[in-house]
Amino acid sequence: MAAAFSLREVLAAFQTCVTERREVLLGPYLCGWRGLIRFLHSLGAIFSFVSKDAVAKVQIMESYCRGEQREKYVSLQSMVEYELANGLVDFQKRSGHPDSGCRTVLRLHRALRWLQLFLEGLRTGREDSRTSVICTDSYNASLATYHPWVVRKAATVAFCTLPPRNAFLEIMNVGTPEEAVAMLGEALPYICDVYAITQELFAQHKLLDLP
Repeated sequence: MAAAFSLREVLAAFQTCVTERREVLLGPYLCGWRGLIRFLHSLGAIFSFVSKDAVAKVQIMESYCRGEQREKYVSLQSMVEYELANGLVDFQKRSGHPDSGCRTVLRLHRALRWLQLFLEGLRTGREDSRTSVICTDSYNASLATYHPWVVRKAATVAFCTLPPRNAFLEIMNVGTPEEAVAMLGEALPYICDVYAITQELFAQHKLLDLP
């Protein structure tokens, strides 16, 4: 995951994530996440509290996708069906199945919401918008709910050191800030779509609060 971040790569992955039947394919989903992790790494250590967990979760899911039951992990829908039918999900507390696919994707799903809100804030913000405010607002509206107070405090302090908006847009590696904004406008609807399908699927099966 040492390669440079490319927004174009993330766009391509999420573009191919959703099938005509509105299923989320795990291969492109994890590919998109690998790109987003490179984005977090490019921002430095202040995002390590998210990126380290995301790396671990992606590796867990990749092991499922390569494992003996890999045909059950082709899509999010097939994974949920398989794990629920076989009692592989811990609903009350983490015990026999501490790293089920459902629990693992749920953690990625929550982090995706924060990145989605943050990137949308960068896209729609003014040139002089403070990225620390955009990032804090996005965090408070998503991931903060699931973090203990000490992590929330450390995160919001760290966000104050973020570079200006245009520096962020240059990290996207697609040209000028204006070109980055345009590509964000192209990429975000696909990310939003994947998020919405996952949210609906997990809500339907009461998977949104797995321990």
